[in-house]
Amino acid sequence: MELIRGRHNLRPEHRNCVATIGNFDGVHIGHQAIFRALKARAMRFAAPTTAIVFEPQPSEYFAPTGAPARLTRLREKLNALDREDVDWVQCLRFDRALSALTPDEFVRQVLVEGLGVRHLAVGDDFRFGAGRQGDFQVLQAAGRRYGFEVEDTPTVQLDGRRVSSTWVREALAAGDLDSASRLLGRSYSICGRVAQGQRLGRQLGFPTANIALHRRVSPLQGVFAVTVEGAGLQGHPGVANLGRRPTVGGVVPQLEVHLLNFDHDLYGQHLEIGFHHRIRPERRFESLNALRDQIQQDAVAAYNWLNAHPALKPPVS
Repeated sequence: MELIRGRHNLRPEHRNCVATIGNFDGVHIGHQAIFRALKARAMRFAAPTTAIVFEPQPSEYFAPTGAPARLTRLREKLNALDREDVDWVQCLRFDRALSALTPDEFVRQVLVEGLGVRHLAVGDDFRFGAGRQGDFQVLQAAGRRYGFEVEDTPTVQLDGRRVSSTWVREALAAGDLDSASRLLGRSYSICGRVAQGQRLGRQLGFPTANIALHRRVSPLQGVFAVTVEGAGLQGHPGVANLGRRPTVGGVVPQLEVHLLNFDHDLYGQHLEIGFHHRIRPERRFESLNALRDQIQQDAVAAYNWLNAHPALKPPVS
């Protein structure tokens, strides 16, 4: 898969594609249905597939402090799109100029002049253009005018409810990781590079890999049984705290992961943390000794839960 940043990096080989447009936050099973439909059309046209995404996401541009929690930052989204066999991802900077384009200007500049789209697949609730004036009917009319096909992909239902990124956020906020996994088609995970922390965990006897979230709002909070991938690790068990660390006066949400039965330097390594079970909410403790005792209990709880679910790779003895 190739990332194309902006329209100025388009080359002739990127044209004549089949494409889809959206935020694709989380790349859940509803999004995955769109990519399956796109791949089928790509085979018919013998054309590459392109996903058009936006950074920041439109809701983050229009309401920076009130946007919903981000499920996937760009790097995580690209990893998920790569798993869906997308050939190219065009990432457009969502700014004043892009947000001001009328639906016809967007179609002409991005889809026709930019990508030379032959077929476009979108979700049935897709809206675009200044003031969200464009919808599926507008796209169909534009397709007839400019010579490309437009297909809407049916909503994916689960338990009688439409699958959406909003539903995934609700499940994560409630600590319902089983429902989140069903909606995503995989365990929810967060990726990031291990950075230097305060080394408080090591002082307490529980060294942690500290990972910045790179999100304005975290979609989940608490203490979790997790598995860790990357830096030569495959499904390594751990216990993670995701939150503000109120006991030590933390302000910015952060992910701290203690890997069970592991004592190697991971600074600078890129890890993927898979969340499988919420042990408890984050809370403030009256002393570091009380915090240490609770971390010990959390580590045992994570060990026992992961050991009872061997499909997630059991803890190392």
